[in-house]
Amino acid sequence: MLSRDEWVRHDLVGMAELAASGAVSRRDILLTAIREIERLNPALNAVNVTQFEQALDALDKAPEDARFAGLPYLIKDLHAPVKGMPLSNGSVRFKGTVFDFDSTTVSRLRGSGLAFLGRTASPEFGLSLATESEAWGISRNPWNLERGAGGSSGGSAAAVASGMLPAAHATDSAGSIRIPAAFNGLVGLKPTRAINAFGPHRGDPNFGMSHEHAVTRTVRDTAALLDITAGPDAGCPYFTAKPDTAFEALIETPPARLKIGFVTTQFHGDVVDGQSKLAVERTAKLLEDLGHTVTPAMPQFDSALLTDTMIRLLMGSLAGLFVGTPMAEDTDLEGFQDITRQAIRFSQSTSLGEHLQRAGIINQQVRALARYFETFDVLLTPATNGPAPAHGVLRMDQGDLDGFLERLFTISPFSAAFNASGQPAISLPVHETPDGLPIGIQLVAGFARDATLLRLAAQLEAASTWNTTAPDQGALTA
Repeated sequence: MLSRDEWVRHDLVGMAELAASGAVSRRDILLTAIREIERLNPALNAVNVTQFEQALDALDKAPEDARFAGLPYLIKDLHAPVKGMPLSNGSVRFKGTVFDFDSTTVSRLRGSGLAFLGRTASPEFGLSLATESEAWGISRNPWNLERGAGGSSGGSAAAVASGMLPAAHATDSAGSIRIPAAFNGLVGLKPTRAINAFGPHRGDPNFGMSHEHAVTRTVRDTAALLDITAGPDAGCPYFTAKPDTAFEALIETPPARLKIGFVTTQFHGDVVDGQSKLAVERTAKLLEDLGHTVTPAMPQFDSALLTDTMIRLLMGSLAGLFVGTPMAEDTDLEGFQDITRQAIRFSQSTSLGEHLQRAGIINQQVRALARYFETFDVLLTPATNGPAPAHGVLRMDQGDLDGFLERLFTISPFSAAFNASGQPAISLPVHETPDGLPIGIQLVAGFARDATLLRLAAQLEAASTWNTTAPDQGALTA
């Protein structure tokens, strides 16, 4: 097995190169990941399902020519069926549910040779930006155990940032890849809508607002994983074409001079945390030094209306999970957390007309937002409004739904709009607070311009020194 120092020195692509050279066996790589999960997870509670023996057994059957054969990967416990592996969607109600098929994305990851060691924790139905649930408990931030790991891909982000493994699966319906990436000092890309396939169990999830990809420590891992998963699957209602050239190859060349707009306040003008503002200002200066045209410029759309409408459209979609089940009384909702119960009741009280009207409002606001990208190639914003909050700020077991949503979008005012628009958006770990908490920025490009975004992210990475692995403090030892 590899030492801890050797382990965290390599990203997923680097480990593949190490294995291909014969310097270390794929089995030793997998055993090192298992060791780190077993050592770190008791403190972090990032991984909620393990299948170590199955992964080791599968290694013997992996195609020898598979680039990532036997390399470790974790799948989020939300919307991602893995044949034979329990999927709870973060809910006590669904604990132990097992599917007999792989989703398209999971199948493609498996086909690359990646070994699935288990699942990472998610809040119930991914409804929170804090990975805290009755089903699995609290997932902790490896940079500070008193802080949250973010959500809903908090388990994945905590696992990667702590050094359990270099990358992990994640999903994003309102920022759930980018927010935990920012809180844990990682790279987190939400690709353009439908570059990654949704099927076969979903066709157009949440009006195309739900996405899947990964949290990683490097831009090249993000690109390499997108090369694996991108592309339509049979029967998909629509898809976004990927470039003819692989993303991993494209990022080797910096982008041409780009016109970049940036904001240092919220979209409706409210101030943001000082450290988040500083992260944007420093990044804007670096982008200018790299030769880009960088200008303060605010998109012109109603961000409050768009955010509120899209989250209510997302919640309204919960009604489809419980067709024929009135769930009007508390006894009908046994096993769900309080905020989830309120969201289900909201979904079932929403008329079809109201639901479709919200889709129309989103269309209007998204088209207003898109006009920004007729002038600018990229938008730079804070990734979040400050660093990771303490545990309990977004508790789902008490309080009213409207208050919960207000707290949620105070913490994250920048991400949800781009789920609604379907544009590619990436969080990058550019900054730390004076007390060592990660602060990210978000870059957004026009629809289907993932390559531009990744090339710019790689250029920033090459010009920066990012710390993407939390200190291996004694508090993290089992």
